[in-house]
Formats: sequence, C-alpha cells, structure tokens
Amino acid sequence: MVDRITAMKNVRRMVVKIGTAALSTADGQLDVNRVASIAGQVNSLVCSGYEVVIVTSGAIGAGMAELELANRPTALPQLQAAASVGQSRLIEAYNQSFRKHGHHAAQVLLTRDDFNNRTRYLNVRNAINAMFAMKAIPVINENDAVSIDEIKFGDNDELSAHVALLLGADLLVLLSVVDGLLDGEHRVIPLVKRIDESISRLDRGTKTAGGTGGMTTKLNAASLATSAGIATVVASGVKPDVLTQILAGEGVGTFFAPNSRKAPSRKCWFASRITRGTITVDEGARRALVSLGKSLLPSGIVSIAGKFEKGDAVKIAGPDGNVFAHGLTNLSSADLSAVRGMRTQNVRKTLGPTAYEEAVHRDNLLLEEK
Repeated sequence: MVDRITAMKNVRRMVVKIGTAALSTADGQLDVNRVASIAGQVNSLVCSGYEVVIVTSGAIGAGMAELELANRPTALPQLQAAASVGQSRLIEAYNQSFRKHGHHAAQVLLTRDDFNNRTRYLNVRNAINAMFAMKAIPVINENDAVSIDEIKFGDNDELSAHVALLLGADLLVLLSVVDGLLDGEHRVIPLVKRIDESISRLDRGTKTAGGTGGMTTKLNAASLATSAGIATVVASGVKPDVLTQILAGEGVGTFFAPNSRKAPSRKCWFASRITRGTITVDEGARRALVSLGKSLLPSGIVSIAGKFEKGDAVKIAGPDGNVFAHGLTNLSSADLSAVRGMRTQNVRKTLGPTAYEEAVHRDNLLLEEK
C-alpha cells in the first residue's frame, strides 16, 4: 500500500475539484473571496513546479445570482441558460485571481462525449498539456449548456476523476465543506485502504444545498481514481492553505490509498467511456479477474443487463451486485446472452469459428478493487 507521505512526495500533476458549497456564500452567491483563496494556493503550487488542473462547480449558482433567480431552476433549458450566464462570471473570477500572480485561466468545457470518442479524448489531453507548457491553468467544468442526460456526467466529482485518468495525474483532491469521510461518531477517517462495503455504509446519502453529488459521488470518484493508481484526498475547501497542507503530507481530510501501479492510458480511456451495460459474474470469475489476472470467460457470467455491441464499454459486477471493473466487450449483449455460463470450447460452436472465446480480455479490463 502507498502511504500518504510517500504519495505526496511523488506528486507532480494534480486535479483539484471544488464543489458548489465551497464556492458559495451563505445566500448562495458565488464567493469570490473563496475563489481568490483557491486560486492563490494553486498559483503558489504552479510556481513551485506542480501542474494543477481545477475542476470547478458553481456555474449555475453564479448564473442564478446574475439573473436574480430566487430558486434553482428544475427544467433542463432553464438550468442550461443559468449555467451559460454563470460560466462567464465563474471563469472571470478565476482569471482575475490568477492574473494577479501572472497566470491565466484556460477555460475547458467538457461533456461525456469528449471522453467516449477516442480522437476527442486525445485532443483534450493534448490541449491541456499545451496549456501547462504555456503557464495557463486549466479550469474545467461540464458543458451544461449542451449536456443532456445521455452525455452528462451529472456531477463534477465523477468528471474530476475522469480528468485525472485522462491526464495520468498523481493526485485527485475533492474539496467540499466537509472535513472528509466521517465514521459513525462523526470523526474524520484519516485513511481508507480500500473502498469496500464497510466504507460505502458510511455514506449517509446527504448532499449540500445547490450541489449534485455528496459523499456517494466522492466515493465513486475515489474508487475510479485509486484503481488507476491515483491517490485521492477528500477534504474541506473552506480551510486556508488546505492544498499546501495536503501536499506536505499532513493529516488533512481522508486519504484514499491508490493502487501501487498506475493503469496504462488506454485502460484509463475505456474506463471513461459511456458504459452500455453491466455483466454480472459469479464469485469464481470475480476471483479469477481480481486475484489471478485472467480474462472474463462466458462460463463465469451470471446475467447481462443493457444492450451493447462488440467493442462497447461495460461494467462488471460481482455476485453481490457491486461493480468492480470496467472493460471492453468482445461480444454483443445478444451473443453473450446466448453463451453465458457456457464452457469455452462450446462458445465457437454456438457463435461461429470467428467468435472470441473471451467475453472481456484482460488487456481491456480495468479493475476497481485493489
């Protein structure tokens, strides 16, 4: 297991997500002083040689203030309009703070389609790398003005984890108004070695006003990032100098230990694609994938949910229903339904001589378990 101090010593590139509540005043307005505080910390880190990406919430809240809306809209067109108005206000607040220190905010608006398409995925990575080289600080948000349910991340916790995978980051920091993951006595848990059922039970399903996530999405983001070898910290963005303290290895927030080896960039890409279905496997197959590094064979498949084609991204769940891997399927959902539970030597007899024997090859598999 990689410990906190060792992980922080190895950080060069990091993704920092700031939640809506951490950027809002008590009456829901954009807190420009908080933006300035975060920007000041990031400026100092960049001057010290770190490459930092900000994933920021707050566009809809900023738009509500500009449009003098008393309540958050519920209809999608009104939410998109508020986000469009608020995004310019939000990026200007970052840019004003960065320019005081000689840097510029580089706005990047993304949808899930940018991760689903390999060419666009690589273009985003190349563009952000160019921003680093030009001393610009990428400020990323979901493109709410064009996002619809089919291509939405839905929350910036998930988006930030995928950005961290995209860039091969060393650290993901999720900042909100909570001090970290809390135990049953409301005490911060300093270390999570593995996100299992005992950790998931600590999620009380609450979220802050104006936010879309909560601890559920943070645990999901941490699970994805750590599975790819990216250390993750959940902490309060309200505390002064929180980023400096985290990088110093101080016991701030909750540290989620990463896998000791980073996932290859191609595996990070297909883990970011829109999943078209879920394959549920038995315990023997789960153990073969997690502990033995094997491919997924039809014989270990219990059920298939969703409609997908060969080459689509799918989730893989164990007998308990918990997703523990993402992969690219070699067979369509129709073909898998025809051969699930079947011994390997009989697969080609059923589907034809050119059919793959593996449902998901191990080279196209990214495990979330450690």
